[in-house]
Amino acid sequence: MLKNYKLYFQYISYLQYPLMVIALYFAYEPLLNELSSYWTSINKSLLFMGLGISFSTLQDTTKTQNKLSRIVYQNPKYAKIFIIYIILLTLFFLLFGLYGFLFSKNEKVNEISVGLVVMGIGMLGMLKVVIEMAAYHSQQNKEE
Repeated sequence: MLKNYKLYFQYISYLQYPLMVIALYFAYEPLLNELSSYWTSINKSLLFMGLGISFSTLQDTTKTQNKLSRIVYQNPKYAKIFIIYIILLTLFFLLFGLYGFLFSKNEKVNEISVGLVVMGIGMLGMLKVVIEMAAYHSQQNKEE
């Protein structure tokens, strides 16, 4: 049973798709409700997007998903730029979310802070996957 644990994680990672659809629903919900619940909906959207990204990190890191990923990961310069970008994005979500949750007096920032923190946690998992994929493809290039 534990022999195919990667396969089980691969199957569990498919939960990312319904979570992203829910995130999209909440992102567009304010347009349907005349913007009356804009910040609450954005918070819910960020929350489900962060969960979706977390589930997406359960995929097998030795497999490249598409041609663009292959181009990025097989070129060390592009991979390094992408890793730096993900680090900055993760820091933004985590720091701004924690600031909003702990210190902000602004009601709108407070309202989206939990969603930003969850999104940051999801991006932290994504950062780990990006680093693993870059290392794997770098190793593959050296072997060829």
